[in-house]
Order: sequence, then C-alpha cells, then structure tokens
Amino acid sequence: MSHGHSHGGGGCRCAAEREEPPEQRGLAYGLYLRIDLERLQCLNESREGSGRGVFKPWEERTDRSKFVESDADEELLFNIPFTGNVKLKGIIIMGEDDDSHPSEMRLYKNIPQMSFDDTDREPDQTFSLNRDLTGELEYATKISRFSNVYHLSIHISKNFGADTTKVLYIGLRGEWTEVRRGGKHDHPPTSPPPCTYICVCIRLYAVIWALQGKEKRASEILLTSSLCIIFLGFITISSPSLLTGCRYF
Repeated sequence: MSHGHSHGGGGCRCAAEREEPPEQRGLAYGLYLRIDLERLQCLNESREGSGRGVFKPWEERTDRSKFVESDADEELLFNIPFTGNVKLKGIIIMGEDDDSHPSEMRLYKNIPQMSFDDTDREPDQTFSLNRDLTGELEYATKISRFSNVYHLSIHISKNFGADTTKVLYIGLRGEWTEVRRGGKHDHPPTSPPPCTYICVCIRLYAVIWALQGKEKRASEILLTSSLCIIFLGFITISSPSLLTGCRYF
C-alpha cells in the first residue's frame, strides 16, 4: 500500500493504493533501466558518483550499502537523462529513520544540466514527504505535466532538520518510449560547412561586378566559383579529412 501527498497546482491529494505482488512492483519500478547512468549527475553529493547508486532494482531498495548523502548542506539535485521519452506516473523516495530523511521534493522536467541557481524557477510539481523506511510510499505525479519527459531533475530541498540529507533509494514508475534517431533530442542542430559561405560570397561578389557593368569580369568569377564548388564537392566525397582543420574550409 502506498500513500503520497503532493502540493502545487492542485492542493493535497493521496496517491491511489497499490496492492500488487512484489514481483509486479519490481517490474513497475523498472524505469531505472531507462536512465542514461553515464550522464546522470547528482549535485552536492559527498562522495562522487554515489548518486547513481540509489537508482537500483526495487527488490534491492533495502540494500543500505548504496546511498547518497549531501555534502555542504541538506540539498541534493539529481539530473536524470533518459534514453527515450518517459511518461512519469509515480516516484518513491526512501531514507533513514532520522532527521536526514528528505522532507521536500521538487520536480522539474526537460531542463538538462540544471544547477542550484535554476531551482529558483517554478517547479512542475512539489511534494511534502513523509519518512519512508521501506520504499513503499509512492507520490503520484501529474501525468499531464510528465507525459513527455526526456530529462528529469529532482531537487531535494529540505530534510527533517539534520545538517545533511541521506537518500537510500529512488524509484520511478511510468512508461518509456523509444525516440527515433534524428529526433529533436537525439542530435544537436548542424550548420552548413564553412565552404558553403565562401562560395556564396564569391557569387555575391560576381553579382556586384555585374551591376557595375563589368560583365566580363563577373563571368570569370562565376566560372571560377563553379569550378570551386565542383572541386570542393569532389574533395568532400572522396577525402573529407583533407578539409578537417582548414581555417577556410
């Protein structure tokens, strides 16, 4: 059974009770398999890389050898990139039975490389947390806001009064969809090769000469620029490495 309370945009509400066999709950919280762990960041962690360890199978949530603890103060910020698009439905935050347990969680979607300076903006959803020592309390997200998530930021902003915050397990429940290669989150936009701008400038120069009544000179430049384009095209196709590092091309 799980109960969660959320605040922000809709007052306080309880998540639906979930009565499922353990094996089914383990499958339900399988979104950790869809996280790009190599790019996952946890800001203000006391031990580098420890933030990745709390995203583990639901059956291993009570393994207290894997945890993350904050360093300078009580705040933690997880930047979680997914390998596709996610519809996030619920989240579990498990901690210790003391004041280091998180007491507030703020969620932000699709803000890659988020920093603590960015937490001043309005979160997509905020939760007041109860102590969860067994990994059974689920906080239901607003699915309308979290239906197309490729990056999730979890800001642990407060605990119950300790100097540092300790998290043992974070469980994510939802649906994952593969993103087609070439999608808007797959590759950064590319620019035309520099040689394109060189040839455009040559042609514009030829037009200016033509307008000044020097058609013969313009024809020569047009012919030269055309040969230049053909030559560059041949080099690009046959030996593209020859253009690498050239200050003009």
